[in-house]
Amino acid sequence: MDWYGYIAWTAVLVQLLFVYYALRNYHYVRAKSVRRKQAIYRPRTALIVPCKGLEARFHANIASFLQQDYDDYRLFFVVEDESDPAYRELQMLVQANASRVAGPRARDAQRATHDVRILVSGSSRSSGQKIHNLLYACERVPEDTEVIAFADSDVCVPSDWLGRLVRPLRRPSCGVTTGYRWFVPLRNNLATLVLSSINAAVAQFLGNSPLNHAWGGSMAVRRADFRRLNIANAWSNTLSDDLSLSRAVKQAGMRVTFVPECLVASFESFTWPRLFEFGRRQLVITRVYAPITWWLGFLSSLGSVLGLWGGAAMAAYAAAGHAEHILLYAAVPCLFLAGQIVRTVLRQLTAAQILKTHLPQLVPAALVDVLGGWLWSIVLLALLLSSAVGRTIRWRGIRYRLVSPTQTLILDDL
Repeated sequence: MDWYGYIAWTAVLVQLLFVYYALRNYHYVRAKSVRRKQAIYRPRTALIVPCKGLEARFHANIASFLQQDYDDYRLFFVVEDESDPAYRELQMLVQANASRVAGPRARDAQRATHDVRILVSGSSRSSGQKIHNLLYACERVPEDTEVIAFADSDVCVPSDWLGRLVRPLRRPSCGVTTGYRWFVPLRNNLATLVLSSINAAVAQFLGNSPLNHAWGGSMAVRRADFRRLNIANAWSNTLSDDLSLSRAVKQAGMRVTFVPECLVASFESFTWPRLFEFGRRQLVITRVYAPITWWLGFLSSLGSVLGLWGGAAMAAYAAAGHAEHILLYAAVPCLFLAGQIVRTVLRQLTAAQILKTHLPQLVPAALVDVLGGWLWSIVLLALLLSSAVGRTIRWRGIRYRLVSPTQTLILDDL
């Protein structure tokens, strides 16, 4: 067997390993996402939601946090300044929610009003504005709080989301629980559908795995662990809340537990420039805060592209030259294509099972993913390559330079 034969068989085995990992995660999601009866473990929880500006479906997103089926939780919305348009909208939404449950449920109305606070944090000077907002709210969490949960204002969660997010924290080995976002297109333009496909590929890596990282838009941690691991200090000069927390939890020998039921809908519409800005920003943050994860992503993406397109080129070259082992040459790109299609089908089945209420809006994105996932892998590789250089990003109108996982420079505020 010549050198290409060894490379080909190695590539095929790696691809089969990816398919096995995807199947393993899919079965984990299916097993965990069965709508079980909620556990008795319902600790007193503080839910913190930082806000800036008005995202798509802002009202529906905020309403979903106000209407959680969870008796003992306090809700903190945090904005940088009262001039933020989110501040006025939050006030109206909180008041409307209190009025909605008034009357026959007067006691619930009083509790809802008293347990919801809108905080104004001011501008950050040493960390990302989101981190600053989170720390400001954490300092004001009551002492009797057992769990702190975090969410982003651009996601819409089901009524049982908080209970399911908190549930695994009953086990001491669980350091932080996490869900993840699933982009639900507001417009079926190609850029939005492609980003939904790329994001779905990233979500597929979450499962029963030590490689899990928390995602700040849907995560929870015991308050005692938050203090013991000195997360407030770790966040004081950083930009990434979730990757910093994940690192601290893993260093303490605990697990990042993925909760499939907490895969949440994020309604978005992207243009190509915004797609590349968003994708590069997320990957630069990953490269700085979780370099091993970035390298694994880069190598797997590079292998997928080379295995399919490079394999196809080698097969065409071998066929033109009437080389030996032509079937092996042809098998490599075919197996890579089949493997990628299997993985896209599995992740779309996952979304269909968990996000049933959004299924009609997910159909176009699912079709684009299954039929073109092999092509969008090139876009993902391009994003990874662009994130390999530089440490300056723009996030919500502010430019940051990520000096290290523990140091962030604020370059300007536009």
